[in-house]
Amino acid sequence: MDRRRLSYDELAAERRSTNQHYGQRRHPIGVLLWNIRSAYNVGSIFRTCDAARVEVLLLSGYTPGPDRHRVHKTSLGAEHTVPWQRYDDPHQAIAAQRHAGHRIIAVELVSNARPYTTVSADDFPATFVFGNELVGIGEDVLADCDDAIVIPMFGLKHSLNVAVSVGIVLYKALEALGLTASRELAERRD
Repeated sequence: MDRRRLSYDELAAERRSTNQHYGQRRHPIGVLLWNIRSAYNVGSIFRTCDAARVEVLLLSGYTPGPDRHRVHKTSLGAEHTVPWQRYDDPHQAIAAQRHAGHRIIAVELVSNARPYTTVSADDFPATFVFGNELVGIGEDVLADCDDAIVIPMFGLKHSLNVAVSVGIVLYKALEALGLTASRELAERRD
C-alpha cells in the first residue's frame, strides 16, 4: 500500500470550490459556546465546525467572536465558512435552536449525563452546548437543556480542553449520522 504524505497541490485538487462548499447541505448539528474565555479555543472551534460542516456555531455570554484578532488568527478564515450568530443570552440561542427543531444537549460533568458514545441518529437535529473552561455550563443553562452527555475522564484532571471536547463530540455526531470519513472521501473521488 502506498502510504505517503499528500502534497499541498494534491490536497488543493481534492478541496471543493467555494461555490461547491456553500451549495452543500450542512449537517443537522449546532454548537453553542457559553462564556468561553480563550479566543484561541474559539478560533480552533471555528475550524472544527468548518471541518464537520455544522449548521451553525452560536456564541453566547462573553465568548469572543471573530472580530477579535486571536479568534480570526486561529480560525484561519473559518469564520467565513461557518454560519455563526451572537447571542448575549444563551437562553435565546437555545430557544432559537429548539424552534428550529433541535434537541439541546449539554456536554458536561453532571450526575445524569450519558456517555457521549451513546449519541445516535435519533438525537438529531441537535445542538451541543459547551461551557466555560473552569466552571462549565451555568445551572440555569443546564436546566434549559433536554439532555446531557459526558466524555469520560480517566486521569486526575476532570476536564479536557473545550476545543478538544468539541472535536470529540462533533466527530462522534458525524459517525452517529453515518457520515464516516471513508464514505465522504469515496463520494468526493467519484
